[in-house]
Amino acid sequence: MTTTFGLDTFGDVTHDANGTPLTHGQTIRDLVEQGVLADQVGLDFFGIGEHHTPDMPLSAADVVLAAIAARTSSIHLGSAVTVLSSDDPVRVYQRFSTLNAVSDGRAEIILGRGSSVDSFPLFGYDLADYEDLFEEKTHLFAELLKGGKITWEGKTRAALHEQDVVPYTEPFPTWIGVGGSPQSVVRAASYGFNLMLAIIGGHPGRFAPFSELYKHALEKFGHAPLPIGIHSPGHVAETDEQAREEFWPHYLDVIGRLGKTRGFATPTPESYAHEVGPHGALFVGSPETVAEKMARTMKKLDASRFDLKYGMGGLSHESLMRGIELYGTKVVPLVRDMLA
Repeated sequence: MTTTFGLDTFGDVTHDANGTPLTHGQTIRDLVEQGVLADQVGLDFFGIGEHHTPDMPLSAADVVLAAIAARTSSIHLGSAVTVLSSDDPVRVYQRFSTLNAVSDGRAEIILGRGSSVDSFPLFGYDLADYEDLFEEKTHLFAELLKGGKITWEGKTRAALHEQDVVPYTEPFPTWIGVGGSPQSVVRAASYGFNLMLAIIGGHPGRFAPFSELYKHALEKFGHAPLPIGIHSPGHVAETDEQAREEFWPHYLDVIGRLGKTRGFATPTPESYAHEVGPHGALFVGSPETVAEKMARTMKKLDASRFDLKYGMGGLSHESLMRGIELYGTKVVPLVRDMLA
């Protein structure tokens, strides 16, 4: 199976050299430049995660991806993730089919239930329906990918009967993002969707049973082997010390704030040292350190794709651009050699 490497971002607000937050408009324009650079340094994928908060203003990732598509030629572009539970599957399909047309077949989508649930009250959905919404909407999305006229009925939206859904484009790769639910692994296999393991804390090796479950489930449902990907946060700089010093204050701030609503423990210097070390989930360091950890993790999880969730709210655009350059020109070639 072809080995591929990408970058994911949540579109965190960028800061200037003095640490002052930039506007949402400038953050989004910076993000376009980051996607263009990812293509220039030879990466395979660039993904934008959907969020609806002042510090992560990427509420319309597909629009930004289309802007990047217009300035690139090779890189695949997609979501990381699209919160399908609080969106309409028909509109999601139409938007990414349009992106697929604009980019000449370079669109992908990663579907998720939404570990960040800001979109539920925004669009009038009840969190009590969290599981039902995703299951039913994923089923409709899978039907849409088959093409042709759609007949479908469910509880979460109006029924469709022999309905044309346009534009007509070639099917695009679809992934299910999984953060810790075996049921989500089986769901991905049942629909024949690729599996993206979102590893944001703890020992990555604990996800190995998910890889095995996915492979067995694919076989059970009669599907051929499909890619397994890894999504993990990180930051690349010239040295381990530089990368860790640049990343730490922003990681502490963001995770500390998120922990108040999502139950994360506030990071400490000790817990941070563990996470950036050999057995943690943060891929932070020099190109050599990050590459070695990536290669080891991909082998352990039998993964053919690694998407580094680069950056963290508060880092500067310049720092992110340098990290992208190092990742594409140094880290990825090293990993390819180690996996050869």
